[in-house]
Amino acid sequence: MTTALTSPSTCFEDFAAGQKMRHARSTTIDEVESQLLTKLVLNTADGHFDEHKMKASPFGQRLVFGLVTGSTVIGLATQDTAENALAELGLDRMRFRAPVFLGDSLTAYTEVLETRDADRDDAGVVRFKHWGTKQDGTIVFEGEREVLIKRRSHWGS
Repeated sequence: MTTALTSPSTCFEDFAAGQKMRHARSTTIDEVESQLLTKLVLNTADGHFDEHKMKASPFGQRLVFGLVTGSTVIGLATQDTAENALAELGLDRMRFRAPVFLGDSLTAYTEVLETRDADRDDAGVVRFKHWGTKQDGTIVFEGEREVLIKRRSHWGS
């Protein structure tokens, strides 16, 4: 597995099935990530909103909203996988495998599952599997994503 470096030269031809990467950046989840989106979408579940109730739960604290975890992992992977994307085609098979709490640091990983021609000459389709881990190596998220990515032969057109 290679550590990916952010590069604007991530064209369709740069990806091959079986390729795996650990993305160079990680991030620590704090109150802003945990609460801002959760409150904007009114996910009012006690697990995300009520610190006092959650202290008495088996978790002992509030949980980070799963879609915050997923979008953070995908965001960490995007510069290496979709810098030259023309369109996001799909996101599926999402699994939230373990809880994330304030103060956890997330790292993203990617495997290229498939590359295929698109119905246009200037791009191809890449199917990725993304997953994220906490600082202790626990996998907290995984999901698959399809992206339409520009071909190098059409760069500048």
